[in-house]
Amino acid sequence: MSNLFLAISPANNGVVKFFEHVLKPLTDPMGHGLEFFHGHGVPWWLCVVVITAIVRTLLFPLTIKQVRSMRAMQELQPELKKIQAKFKDNRQKQLEEQQKLYRERGINPLGGCLPAVIQIPIFMSVYYVIREFGGLGGVPATVPSFRTGGTLWFDNLTQADPYHILPILSALTMLAATAITSKSIQPQQRILMYILPFGIMIFLWNFPAGMFMYWITNNVMTLVQNYLIYHHGPGRHIISSRITSLTRGDEEEDSENGNETSEEEKRKAAEQQARKLAKRKRRKKKK
Repeated sequence: MSNLFLAISPANNGVVKFFEHVLKPLTDPMGHGLEFFHGHGVPWWLCVVVITAIVRTLLFPLTIKQVRSMRAMQELQPELKKIQAKFKDNRQKQLEEQQKLYRERGINPLGGCLPAVIQIPIFMSVYYVIREFGGLGGVPATVPSFRTGGTLWFDNLTQADPYHILPILSALTMLAATAITSKSIQPQQRILMYILPFGIMIFLWNFPAGMFMYWITNNVMTLVQNYLIYHHGPGRHIISSRITSLTRGDEEEDSENGNETSEEEKRKAAEQQARKLAKRKRRKKKK
């Protein structure tokens, strides 16, 4: 798959120049941070890793807030279902009552999306820094050494991984991070979450190796944070509540099936008893 960013990156491209200007408050500190660590002897590829880890650490409070918002929404589900049932024929009234409930409880239903949305401009900013430092799409390299600042088999951070190991590794790390949170969602959504990492892998297939230093580190940080949140933090209540809900659902289904089986057995027993009585009556008549 062709590299989407490289396809639109000529220096005179209006869209690229627009986002370069908009993202300048992010790209400038990120570039200065990379130069700071490299100035202290850190190789360029590791500089990207360190900067990514710092950014994800700074965003950790937002991730906690996201999980708490998800937990609040989960606790609100019974009341939301009551509103849906009460105003099932009036969609407008249903939305009004839901918004009223959100205001009363101080809940923002979109609050859980903020950390994911923030990742988009950060990801783009990393691209622009690599574009400026290493020179991409006809842009002259401001830091020529950045190009050869890779390691192992990917020595050029501005070129795609020749063996495509990095895209695969990015998908696997994202899948591992996803596996922790998938316990709290519906099975149908869980399948989609398992497929998504490989869809993103295809999209990123020919991206510069330097981008994967960000993406893989970001996934590993997400994995660690998810483990802490969903096993030792507020997220553990979401998973336990979801498992309890699923267990109750299975018990209710088993109970219903058990009742159906019991009724069926009673009916068959009654028919069998009726046949026995009829048979006895026939015998008496013959005598």
